Amino acid sequence: MPAPHHVLLVPGFFGFANLGDFAYFAHVKDLLAEIGPDQGLDGEIRVIKTAPTATLSRRAALLAEAMTDLLERAGGEISIVGHSSGGLDARLVVSPDVKLPTDVDVESCARAVHSVVTVSAPHYGTPVAHFFNNLLGQQLLRILSLATIYSIRAGRLPMSAVLRLAGIVRRPRVAPKGVVDQLFGQLLADFSRERRHRLERFFESLGQDQDLVGQITPAGMDVFNASTEDRPGVRYGCVVSQARPPGLRSAIGAGLSPYGQATHALYVGLYRVASGTPRKKEPPLTLQQAYPLRLAYGRLPDARANDGMVPTRSQVWGEVIRAVWADHLDVIGHFNLPTHVPPHFDWLTSGTGFTRAQFEELWTAVAAYLGSGATRRGPALVR
Repeated sequence: MPAPHHVLLVPGFFGFANLGDFAYFAHVKDLLAEIGPDQGLDGEIRVIKTAPTATLSRRAALLAEAMTDLLERAGGEISIVGHSSGGLDARLVVSPDVKLPTDVDVESCARAVHSVVTVSAPHYGTPVAHFFNNLLGQQLLRILSLATIYSIRAGRLPMSAVLRLAGIVRRPRVAPKGVVDQLFGQLLADFSRERRHRLERFFESLGQDQDLVGQITPAGMDVFNASTEDRPGVRYGCVVSQARPPGLRSAIGAGLSPYGQATHALYVGLYRVASGTPRKKEPPLTLQQAYPLRLAYGRLPDARANDGMVPTRSQVWGEVIRAVWADHLDVIGHFNLPTHVPPHFDWLTSGTGFTRAQFEELWTAVAAYLGSGATRRGPALVR
């Protein structure tokens, strides 16, 4: 019997894996389970339970432990798909001679890795990390995580909560004292007692280690990239996302409903924060990386282009599998299609118009990449 080819899905810093029926990667996992076997992905598809805001080394250690458990039980080879900072965990765990805070043999499990695919990952950092890297920012990150969970459960946030959250993000320095805690309590109160306790424990765990945010600043990622090498023999591919710049076109794309426009206001605030990369800090691209970006977007994205969380140029590492018009959560299935079974819910209304057909095409391309070889080309640089 041939060895199975497993796929591990690693969440980012909105990183709940499963809290009851709140599934971060639900649509991705379902689709890969359906189409994966035809691409040679005939093993287990598993979502890693991570520590959302913990250090990259701690998150990578948890990934290594999950890899070891899977290999000891089923053998075979592994491909890793990481969304957002989950892509950094994947790069770190396979880096040669890496030292992680775990007792498992990291080098042994890293040798079983076939490929690494990063999805909307901040390889060169994101200005949003600066925004979250203080006391108010940490509270906002907690609110945004809860808002994501709430939206997956209910389809939409209460209108009053959206308006207050958008106001805080757009003008955090003038937010009334205590308003973030009030908003958090308002959202949490709508869950059942059992789920509320589970969520409270989850968010208590976030408070114990929040060093990830400082590590994914542009300066922090300079250090990470200088010390984290790609593993020879492992293929590195990426999915790149870019959302519409705020304006008339994005506002029209958000729809005419008051809710759509309110959540679009929240997106506008996040987009403006994420657009703060100086021009001189634009990451370089190879000719082969630049071509699919120009093809998808009509021109090479500049330093300001982003998906509402991560600058578009910062997301490129290895071969570009797909570049798409989508926001940070669209690409993992959190866009608006409530009639689908199970439903897709979108709370970051960016106006990109990302659809189920685009979602399926994107992840079919990822599955094909994971299951096949790739051609490496030379490193000619463009700006």
